[in-house]
Amino acid sequence: MKRNGIINADISRVLSYMGHTDTLAVGDCGLPIPEETERIDLALKMGVPSFMEVLREVAKEMKIEKIVLAEEIREKNPNVLEEILALVNELDTECEIEYCSHGELKARTKTCKAVIRTGETTPYANIILQSACLF
Repeated sequence: MKRNGIINADISRVLSYMGHTDTLAVGDCGLPIPEETERIDLALKMGVPSFMEVLREVAKEMKIEKIVLAEEIREKNPNVLEEILALVNELDTECEIEYCSHGELKARTKTCKAVIRTGETTPYANIILQSACLF
C-alpha cells in the first residue's frame, strides 16, 4: 500500500505508464469523454471533488511541460484560470501554455491516455497536461 501521494489506483497506474509528450486530461463533470479514451471518474456529487483539488494532486506527481486550456476559460471562468496559472508558476520546470477553442480541446481528449472526471461545476474547468521528460 502506498504511504503518500495519489492512492487512486487508476490515476497512479496511468501516471506510471506515461512517457514524454503523452497527455492526460482533468475535466469538469460535464466534459464529454470519448469512448476510446479511458475514463477515471472521481465525481461523487456536484462540486466534489473540485477540479483544482484534483489538478493540484496530479501536478505533484507529474512533470508537466505543457498545458492546454480552452480559450473560453479566460472570459467564462477567470477565477479558475488564475488558480491554474498560479499552480503552473509553482511547477519545477518551464511549462508552455496553449489556448485553443473548447471544441478543439474536447477533440484532443481522444489522444489522451485518460480523462479524469471531477465533480467540478464551473464552466471550462478542463485541462490537458503534457508530460515532460524526467531526465
